[in-house]
Amino acid sequence: MKKILVTGSTGQIGSELTPALRQRHGADMVVAAGHRTRPGESLLASGPYVAFDIRDKGALEKVIIQYDIGAIYHLSALLSAVAEERPQQAWDVNINGLVNVLEAARIHGCRVFHPSSIGAFGPSTPQDNTPQETIQRPKTIYGVTKVTGELLGDYYFLRYGVDCRGVRYPGLISHETLPGGGTTDYSVEMFYGALRQKKYTCYLAPDTRLDMMYMPDAIRAAIGVMEAEAAGLSHRNAFNVTAMSLTPAELHGAICKQIPDFTLDYKVDSVRQAIADSWPNSMDDSAARSQWGWRPEYTLETMTADMLARLAGKLGRG
Repeated sequence: MKKILVTGSTGQIGSELTPALRQRHGADMVVAAGHRTRPGESLLASGPYVAFDIRDKGALEKVIIQYDIGAIYHLSALLSAVAEERPQQAWDVNINGLVNVLEAARIHGCRVFHPSSIGAFGPSTPQDNTPQETIQRPKTIYGVTKVTGELLGDYYFLRYGVDCRGVRYPGLISHETLPGGGTTDYSVEMFYGALRQKKYTCYLAPDTRLDMMYMPDAIRAAIGVMEAEAAGLSHRNAFNVTAMSLTPAELHGAICKQIPDFTLDYKVDSVRQAIADSWPNSMDDSAARSQWGWRPEYTLETMTADMLARLAGKLGRG
């Protein structure tokens, strides 16, 4: 049986997807990869790890051959706010890195998972119940790279038969990794603020509505679409997936049910607010539900309870 490679394994999604895949397939069957030469001890102890730059095609191919890789979960990317600060680097990492992965997959017969994002949409996209297929004219370099990635995935499937699949993630909330430059990171920061200081200053306006998802559901979505029967898929990648649509004020209200004296104020960051305002309020994920059985497990209430419990333990407040 061929092995699985996870690029970006130390990042927001990879740090939780890697152990989930190792539990599912066996520790030695999942090779974690990252740009860091020294990741966390838990990742090193749980299975093989390699360090290389995804922009180095030769290094990627060497790993694929050495470990007999048959599937690649390609997660290496600069996130939205960071990408806007470094647009040239964002293109280099997000697109040139992806092309290297797709080319290697074409040559070596690998399957590919590559996530897109709510950021692939723009201000001209229908804002409510955004369709699976619709106008995509993003105004950020992150969004441009995500649309390009979607099109490249489709092209490599149609032109070369590369089995490339993916989902469009909403904002992701995780208790494992610290915020890393995403526009929706306020949600994770708010939980830390509630537990540490019982206050938080949010950089988005209180009524900024965005789709969100708890990381365990995001991991299930990645594995679910990759394990789906190909015959049932009329789309190949960029499936809309979501779990909840919320605002900073609504998340504050959910946290206050467990921490009543938690206070929230606002200092709007114009750059991140403009990015958020260009994204949909909610996505229609009926294609993912009908074609491969997507269903989220967490609601705002159950996610909030689990996040607070897990972070309290992590911070020594349980």
